[in-house]
Amino acid sequence: MTAASPTLSKSGGAPLAEWLRDATPALLFSLRLWASVCLTYYVTFALQLSDPTWAVTTAAIVCTPVLGASLRKAFFRMIGTVLGAIGIVIIAALARQDRIGFLVGLALWCAVSAFIATLLRNFAAYAAALAGYTAAILASDVLGPVGTTSGDVTFLAINRAIEICMGILCAGVVLALTDVGHSRRKLAAELASLSTAIMDGFADCFLTASSDVTLFQGLRRDLLRRIIALDPTIDAAIGEASDLRYRSPVLQRAVSGLVETISAWRKAAYEIALNHNPVTEREARAVYNELPRDRLSPDASGSAKTPAELRAACCSAVRSLTRFNAQTPSERLLADSAAQGMLGMARALNGLVGVVDPADMIPVKGMARLHVPDWLPPTISALRVLLAVGAMSLFWIASAWPNGALAITFCAIIVVLLPLQGDLAYSQSMTFLKGCVLGSGIAAALVFAILPRVTTFPTLCLALGLPLVPLGFMLARAKNPLFFFASSVNFLPMLSINNTIGFDASQFWNTASAIVIGIAVGAVAMLIVPPLSPAIRTQRLLALTLADLRRLARRAPSRRREDDWESRIVARFLAMPEQAEPVERAMLVAAMAVGNHIVRIRRVAPRFVPGPAVEAALQALAEGRSGEAAERLKDIDRQLAALPRTRPGSRAVLGLRAGLLVICGQLAWYPSYYDEPIR
Repeated sequence: MTAASPTLSKSGGAPLAEWLRDATPALLFSLRLWASVCLTYYVTFALQLSDPTWAVTTAAIVCTPVLGASLRKAFFRMIGTVLGAIGIVIIAALARQDRIGFLVGLALWCAVSAFIATLLRNFAAYAAALAGYTAAILASDVLGPVGTTSGDVTFLAINRAIEICMGILCAGVVLALTDVGHSRRKLAAELASLSTAIMDGFADCFLTASSDVTLFQGLRRDLLRRIIALDPTIDAAIGEASDLRYRSPVLQRAVSGLVETISAWRKAAYEIALNHNPVTEREARAVYNELPRDRLSPDASGSAKTPAELRAACCSAVRSLTRFNAQTPSERLLADSAAQGMLGMARALNGLVGVVDPADMIPVKGMARLHVPDWLPPTISALRVLLAVGAMSLFWIASAWPNGALAITFCAIIVVLLPLQGDLAYSQSMTFLKGCVLGSGIAAALVFAILPRVTTFPTLCLALGLPLVPLGFMLARAKNPLFFFASSVNFLPMLSINNTIGFDASQFWNTASAIVIGIAVGAVAMLIVPPLSPAIRTQRLLALTLADLRRLARRAPSRRREDDWESRIVARFLAMPEQAEPVERAMLVAAMAVGNHIVRIRRVAPRFVPGPAVEAALQALAEGRSGEAAERLKDIDRQLAALPRTRPGSRAVLGLRAGLLVICGQLAWYPSYYDEPIR
């Protein structure tokens, strides 16, 4: 979303032509931002809406340098606006002629919205946050006539919602007419590049058969970061191409498939390194010979095979690896890991097919389920919102401040929206506050020096372009664009421009001070009730995963929970902070593999060994006695090894032994994690 600054040479700087080429997208975005605001003013003036402030502010908010992100943001902002309008009508109806009750209801509504926003991701989280602070925006008008009939409140809510939606539509029209977008191509290129890189590394793991377990760790770590970064790219592509919205489950399955392949790669690498000998090398080479050789080009357009053909090759490899005639548990483990990796790659390539050639896509039934990685962060967000909005409301009641309602609105915006930044919430709120201070300075210059001389709409547009074009340019070029975003968005409501142009100094200072104070109170709330630190979040995700694993080992879960095991762990993996150590990410991936094999052992092992022996081993694992669990599992392996090879089900027996090998290996690699008491 941001462009890198051009590199300056020693001879005096980059050539002007190169700088202009790099700066052109940012300049075009700044012009789109300016055009969106001006078009919104024109439409609201033509329709004689009572107050265009929130319409033009919304138009500026939904503009981003990426077309798909802007359209997706506009769509979800419209949803959040409607929900917020419905919410404020309900609150007003329940608290008629009761200002305290109304404010309590508003605080609770914002808290619930913040809670839900923290549970969701990307623009779905943005819509939930919008439902909260849109109610606060509408409340700034409703708080005056809260003792009137519900019909008046409904009219005010509908009127403001229409104004906000008008800003969304105007910005959407400008962006759609002036930007062709490239998010779909970017998503296809990134999926193709990731698929090729993972396939190469996965195959090299079997080809080299290295005894160094750290050989591919750095590569896997970088690839996992790129997989996590796919989420906003997918959202932006869906915003540009409406047909992709109906393929969202396929795209989410593609992301999960890439993580599954990384997990299988790691499992195979550990087995090869731990049991490295000439026999293991021959077994790894035999598995390598079953893997597809073809690869995609970086943009998936110039490849020898299409993504659909490579997907078919991966599926064929899964079938051949499943039937692979393994002679030892180690060889069976390698074949099963390769089959798991190829199945994950097939799912990833199916997502790519859905982007570049939808006719050949294999549909996925059902919708993606929401898995909550941890309930504590959304709870903290809700409590923070409740305290901040409640404290601001009490101050307004005690001081009888005329612009207190507006301060409550901007306080709610900060504490509802910025917690989505995670552990950067406080620093980003301070950046937002600084940008707002700059915006108030810009607004003051316009109100007192320029706007009083404006007499026509074209001159008004030129006056607005003076700050909007440079701010939009810097927003698109900055590494941290929030400062310029806050400046470009917040100076607009301070102008209070409507059909009858008039400027009151006292009104301006009251409005500007209310906005700045509300944002400052929100920033202080971030400091007093901070989000969980990355270290605590990481430890909680690991502890919750261990608790789930022990429940899986303790008793046979429902079939739905078994099927959801991988997706739940993938959700936790995606929620891992960027600051998490590689070993902590590895623990999470290892737990996913252990859980998968626990499910298989519980289902299949009682056919060949006594059921109580299986339950005793899993119970030891569930109680945090990994050493005892490993010994019991090894004893089961010896019983399975003693079975005659000619007995029916010998292939299943070898698969079971491979699963036991995985579990024992992971228990030996991370004993302190599996034995850790859960608090």
